[in-house]
Amino acid sequence: MNKKDIANIRKQFKLNNHRMNIREIFNVYVQKESGEIYHHVSQPFQMLDQEAQELFLTNFKKVLTGHLDTKLFELKFIRDIEDSTQMFLYEGLQQNTTDDWKEYMLEIVTKMFAHTVYEFDTVVTFIRGEYRKPTRKRDQDSEEGGDDEVYSNHFVLCSLNKTDLPKKSLMFDYIEKEFKPYNVFDPIINLDSPLSGFLFPAFNDNAADVNHILYCAGKANQPDFGFIEEVLNCEQIITAQEDKDCFDFILKEVIGDEVDSQVISNVYEEIDKLVQANQENEESEIPTLDTRDIERILTVSGVENVEPAKVEHAFKAVVDDEKHEFKATNLVPKTIKIETKVANVTISPKDLKYVKYITFEGKRCLLLEVDEDVVVEGFKLESETL
Repeated sequence: MNKKDIANIRKQFKLNNHRMNIREIFNVYVQKESGEIYHHVSQPFQMLDQEAQELFLTNFKKVLTGHLDTKLFELKFIRDIEDSTQMFLYEGLQQNTTDDWKEYMLEIVTKMFAHTVYEFDTVVTFIRGEYRKPTRKRDQDSEEGGDDEVYSNHFVLCSLNKTDLPKKSLMFDYIEKEFKPYNVFDPIINLDSPLSGFLFPAFNDNAADVNHILYCAGKANQPDFGFIEEVLNCEQIITAQEDKDCFDFILKEVIGDEVDSQVISNVYEEIDKLVQANQENEESEIPTLDTRDIERILTVSGVENVEPAKVEHAFKAVVDDEKHEFKATNLVPKTIKIETKVANVTISPKDLKYVKYITFEGKRCLLLEVDEDVVVEGFKLESETL
């Protein structure tokens, strides 16, 4: 799935939306430490009151919120796994009765807590529904298109949420006109920050892909690898941060520890060209870099003596899989931070070429080239020619 596919689904989670038909919701309350199911209940989603629907819809959106390879990961199921989660999800989607669907979902809940112990009670929520997307926009003249012809796909979405105990507070009783302690002992389901979740199946080119699942990590660049392998039965993945770190190690192996700011700026600029071209052409496949691409980028960026053998040796020294390809979208940082004892500077990668590290009168200096006047506390600084 690409970010456009995910965004299209996420924005459909709103009240009274005919393009997102949530048939039923299934909540499972699991006790801490023991991992035992205390209670579970299923009901048609539309039977919930409107406020509860809104709370859950917001939660479902958060399961589908985040950057790919950072918080959201498209995972591939491992084949030939006995009692696989892929089978439970696929078979569950085919069931006509609620009881049969629930049985398959409970099998997944059992796998979730087979090896994981939480210090708080948790709630696992499943929904199953139908997602519709028009094949084309409605033509204003012919009035054709729109909802006349749609892609239709059934799905299961799961969210794992923690529960919080309410804090003790002080209340004012309007009837008796006095202040009283307010004690509530019912746990509160934290729908603001899902611990994890997933969407099955994945969607690519408006078609369901039952061999992949979209997984949501609780925190950026911190996927639960045990959950991915033991619960979802999927192949392991590499995060965007890990991809970036490996790429940086390869650059250091080839370039060395010291480099001109212009060279690094050129490297990021070349990679960004690939990303921008992909977005302009609206291609679904994210551009990737192999050893030959890295060699070309370093050469045109001004790195001297870039030899294929040197790049391949650096690649093998850092990456276990010789066929690994780096996703271009993972390699260009949003900002670059330069930290010193005097000041911290944050700039965009494309502006790194305007920063120079120089020695002046025996002192190390950071030189920042600017086009405009510099104003400090309302005063325009005097320009000095060195």
